[in-house]
Amino acid sequence: MKSDPLPSRRQLLGGLAGVLVSGLLAGCSDSSDSTDDASPGSDAEPETDLDLREANVVEVAFEGDSDAYTFDVTLHHDDEGEDGFANWWQVERLDGTRLGRRELRHAHAQQPFTRSETIGVPDDVTCVVVRGHDRTHGYGGQLMLVNLESTATQSVNQGSDPRPIDETDCP
Repeated sequence: MKSDPLPSRRQLLGGLAGVLVSGLLAGCSDSSDSTDDASPGSDAEPETDLDLREANVVEVAFEGDSDAYTFDVTLHHDDEGEDGFANWWQVERLDGTRLGRRELRHAHAQQPFTRSETIGVPDDVTCVVVRGHDRTHGYGGQLMLVNLESTATQSVNQGSDPRPIDETDCP
């Protein structure tokens, strides 16, 4: 009896990538509540290379039209007590001009967590930055670039100071 050859490394990695993408897409179908007491939008394992002392934007979903969009933003932050929690996320133009902000009033024990906000976006804006913030460290961690036309997203390590994003960085 002839045994089947072992799969190549490329086949194995391709199969694992397919399973990972399927899992991520399945997590995107969860609905989220816009109140601070909502349950987390994703129970997926967090990325291991994130600095959890920072307010990391790990997922952004949105719907709307050229006038206003409802953004569902998932943050991952090691919220510790009343002083060290993620206190807001905001949507900005690429040059850093704020379009809208979702305030977070308390620490969140379940991580990551998702909160929603409807934000007006001018017709001429096709790509936005979604950036998190925490009370202790300010800016830092991972932000997300969002192409409103193609719906593509791209994560970027923002560093400790907010910086404008170049249009060529938009996915």
